[in-house]
Amino acid sequence: MAGVTVGVILIPQAIAYALLMGTPPIYGLYACLIPLLLYAVFGTSRQLSIGPVAVTAILVMSGVSQIAVPFTPEFVSLVIFSGLLIGLLQILLSLLRMGFLVNLISQPVISGFISAAAIIIIVSQLSESLGIKIPSFDYAHQSLWFVFQNISAVHLITFGMCFGSIIVMLILKKWKRSFPGALFVLVLTTLVTIVFDLKRLGLSVIEDVPKGLPSFVIPEMNYDSMIALMPSVLTVTFIGYVGSIGIAKSLEMKNRDHIVRPNQELLALGIAKVIGSFFQAIPSSGSYSRSAINDEAGGKTTVSSIITVLMVIISLLFLTPFFYYIPKAVLAAIILVSVFGLINFSEAKYLLKLRRREFITMFMTFVGTLVFGVEKGIFIGVILSYVFLQYYSARPHIAELVHIPNTNYYRNINRFPEAKRSLQYLIIRFDDQLYFANTNYFKEAILSYIEKRNPLPKFLILDSTNIHDIDSTGLHVLEDIHRFLEESGVQLLISGTIGPVRDFLKRSGFTDTLGKQHNFLNIEDAVRYTENKKVRKKLIEVAGQHNKKRSFLD
Repeated sequence: MAGVTVGVILIPQAIAYALLMGTPPIYGLYACLIPLLLYAVFGTSRQLSIGPVAVTAILVMSGVSQIAVPFTPEFVSLVIFSGLLIGLLQILLSLLRMGFLVNLISQPVISGFISAAAIIIIVSQLSESLGIKIPSFDYAHQSLWFVFQNISAVHLITFGMCFGSIIVMLILKKWKRSFPGALFVLVLTTLVTIVFDLKRLGLSVIEDVPKGLPSFVIPEMNYDSMIALMPSVLTVTFIGYVGSIGIAKSLEMKNRDHIVRPNQELLALGIAKVIGSFFQAIPSSGSYSRSAINDEAGGKTTVSSIITVLMVIISLLFLTPFFYYIPKAVLAAIILVSVFGLINFSEAKYLLKLRRREFITMFMTFVGTLVFGVEKGIFIGVILSYVFLQYYSARPHIAELVHIPNTNYYRNINRFPEAKRSLQYLIIRFDDQLYFANTNYFKEAILSYIEKRNPLPKFLILDSTNIHDIDSTGLHVLEDIHRFLEESGVQLLISGTIGPVRDFLKRSGFTDTLGKQHNFLNIEDAVRYTENKKVRKKLIEVAGQHNKKRSFLD
């Protein structure tokens, strides 16, 4: 039942997304055969449904349309070739166990891009949903301006068909999510088109769809095309995988009956694309809506995907003559309903409240994608997120710790102002790795804390609990600080150093230079050492006054 449910939803979506990608509808159905079967064999998610999706479609369309005209044989050939390249790259990343690379794209970048991509997709469907022939523009705002200037040219039957289909699908979706609203509307509007001969009245239909299964064809490959396609190939590789693994992981957490292995997912998605390209399949990715419906309908294994494939085969063998009168306006409506939810207002509002730098990253990715295009928009977001990362990593949190009275705890003085400083020691905690980008900040902060103390403390305790790594530049700065403190009469003590950092300091010789007795497991031990030093010094002074230093100490 899950396979049948997904199948009746997938077939109209595959046709619609094929048109969105700039290819004839039949190629969308081809993408629902071999790729689904191969993922069922090699994939680790039991509910993930792969196939044509809106975001992948607009990414491929954006990249390939720069070197060929959509819907031409050359364009279709390049789209299939791009699927082969994407698959090969995903297989390579899997063999190198580099699935972690997708983490280089932050969630705000993905959210900003997908929201902008949704708007680009919506704008791209204005021609079919309004019945206006819109020239090919580079940017979405140009298409919008053209529509506003020619709003009187809207074809009312086309607009009514699209708008009515959207309303019906939204009502059916609200009533029952798993109900195949898209298929219901597709059948109903196709019958209406035939009965009332709406094609004669100017309603655009998809017309001839070839009958039969795809044949084995070696994709046309050449070096120049590969270089030209590489930007969009890289983008689809990462964005498609991030989306697919995110869906698979969410279903894994919900059901807790299987384990999703990221590198195996890369391999499965890659194999599906590579072999699928030899059977004329356009690039496919995981679909959240179809995967969720597959899960809700009771799909427990990848057998549901095999059932879905059987439904597509039946459609290709027996139902393609009925596809002739499918209105393009309804396919546009299916796409519009699918992408409305991709515009993530809630995420933007959440990030604005939670962390503004991530909101800025999301917003700039969104604007960059709309203004400069999908690949450049993602690049802007990635660069901006890493600029923020480096900026805040170069200026990490530093705190002066004080003892909380009647406890064994040492906490930030700014959060516990009632605690009192000790004249004997100063405790500093550094909350990041100590590396070349933040060493100057670290050094200046330490010197600033020292200079503010009058008189100077006898000891500086560096709480290194949160210093998880030190590079050679950090080591040199630590040595400089140690020398400066010695010249100022302040003894450096280090507490809480984790094993790898402790090993590094020992190999470098710094541990011996500082003195093993000046390294402590925790702050309490370091403080106890300073207090013992103070007592010992007092004892020596008293013994000296009585000229009984040696006997007194004994």
